[in-house]
Amino acid sequence: MNETMPRILLKEEYDTKTIWKTYGYWAFWVGIAFFSVYPFCNWLSAQRANVYHLYLNTELSIPFVPDFIWPYMSLYLLFILPPFFLGVSQLELLGKRIILGTLISGGIFLLFPSQLGFERVIPNGFYGEMFTNIFSLDLPHNMAPSLHVVYSAFILLAVLESSSKKSVRMIMLLWLLLIMISTLLVHQHHILDIVSAMAIMFLVTSTFIKGEKNV
Repeated sequence: MNETMPRILLKEEYDTKTIWKTYGYWAFWVGIAFFSVYPFCNWLSAQRANVYHLYLNTELSIPFVPDFIWPYMSLYLLFILPPFFLGVSQLELLGKRIILGTLISGGIFLLFPSQLGFERVIPNGFYGEMFTNIFSLDLPHNMAPSLHVVYSAFILLAVLESSSKKSVRMIMLLWLLLIMISTLLVHQHHILDIVSAMAIMFLVTSTFIKGEKNV
């Protein structure tokens, strides 16, 4: 009986139906966490007279490169990756990490309300409507940490850890690097926002919600 238990657990761990059910469950709670924290903190910061400017003046010379909107928006593609790469327990771990990362970030937003240093510019031509929509939905607050980077880092790290293929691991790392750079080049975030986001990711994964090491 003991010999069959690992096989049963393995089957449940990677059963397609169970994976999608688990993914849907945690996606729901991640959504609740995000929409409870981010819009409220953004709105509250907009009401405050005094906000922090968490950037160096030299950062304001970083060029605005509209083409980098594509790696920036690729975060939304990342959200559909987990069920194709992760098992049930890995999805549960990822969901818990993202929710905790969201709550910690929300606490920082409340303690250190910040404002974007870049002047927002709507580019002419093809990208104009895209940036208009982004700017209308995303107020220039909730800067540090960047939830865009927090979520990207959690997801890509989870996929990276689940794969033994060097090519997949390299792609995940390069993807994360592109997303981090894109937040600067589309003038949505500053350097401290990225650094603090990665710090939260490492804090959560190494201290609060550790994963089981692959044998």
